[in-house]
Amino acid sequence: MTTIKDIAKVAGCSVTTVSRALNGYSDVSAETRKKIMEISKQLNYSPNILARRLVMKKSKTIGLLVSGMNRDDVKDNFTFRVLCGINDCVSSREYDLILFNTDSSRQREKTYTQLCQERRVDGVIVQGIKLDDPYLKEVMESDIPCVLVDIPVETSTVGYVTTDNVLGANKAVEHLIKLGHRNIAMVNGYPQAFVSQQRLKGYKNTLEKHDIAANSKWILDGKFDEKKAEKAVSSLLSSSPEITAIFCASDVMAIGAIKACQNQGLSVPKDISIVGYDDILLASYVTPSLTTVGQKVFDMGYEAADLLIEILEGEAKQNYRMLETQLIQRESSAPVCHV
Repeated sequence: MTTIKDIAKVAGCSVTTVSRALNGYSDVSAETRKKIMEISKQLNYSPNILARRLVMKKSKTIGLLVSGMNRDDVKDNFTFRVLCGINDCVSSREYDLILFNTDSSRQREKTYTQLCQERRVDGVIVQGIKLDDPYLKEVMESDIPCVLVDIPVETSTVGYVTTDNVLGANKAVEHLIKLGHRNIAMVNGYPQAFVSQQRLKGYKNTLEKHDIAANSKWILDGKFDEKKAEKAVSSLLSSSPEITAIFCASDVMAIGAIKACQNQGLSVPKDISIVGYDDILLASYVTPSLTTVGQKVFDMGYEAADLLIEILEGEAKQNYRMLETQLIQRESSAPVCHV
């Protein structure tokens, strides 16, 4: 196995010079650096990455901390798409990525800092925690650089990536109002989730803009779960048959809402229109195909990793990034049917 001593011997220079050339130090001339790089290539030199990182006191490793990930998330696929975006970015920047999952029981055993130190990460991307999660306070107080997905917290070491969820909800409700709907219900996620709060705000603001009173009984919590949304919508339709449209804060809940309508003999979109949020893969395959607010989840992961690396390398001009959403019209929404 080739070592830097072998390279130094062939190059006719010191081991220190070889080491500094391979590690990119500026005090090595371009000519010497080029010579050393050519020799190292000829000798099939493979650097000891672990040793290099110990010397530099950096692991060149980023952690993705996900809260509450389980098999039910497969249908939504949000975390996987975020992960793909992160991986695409870190691999191009010569960083490594590790995934660690947490939940309330694990958080009682280890602090956020302990979790990060055990895995020797330079920085962390956190996805899936709510505003009342105890780890959020620890993230803000820690000196470990971090980027949050969908939680707008910004400090010298903490940044975030999100979309304009108020505007996204506005696009969905505006679409329904333009189709003539005024009796519009909403199936939201978790009250403690930032995106739920913002999408509810967008729903209410848009109704108010069009002089439509928001009915609190028509705002449901579906917990971002298909079955819970289906059950909630079934109950709502039984008590409020005058509803002609439902805005759901996720596509998974919208699929549950469609099932609830169909189980009650209602045709979507002839009798009732449904609009979702996220544009997951299933949105274009369900029957009817789902009108939804699309957000580029892969890009959210990529931008989160890119921002974190900029923070780690002292290149970040601002510690947040806001991505756009797009209304995608399919078959589940139509003009209101006046009888």
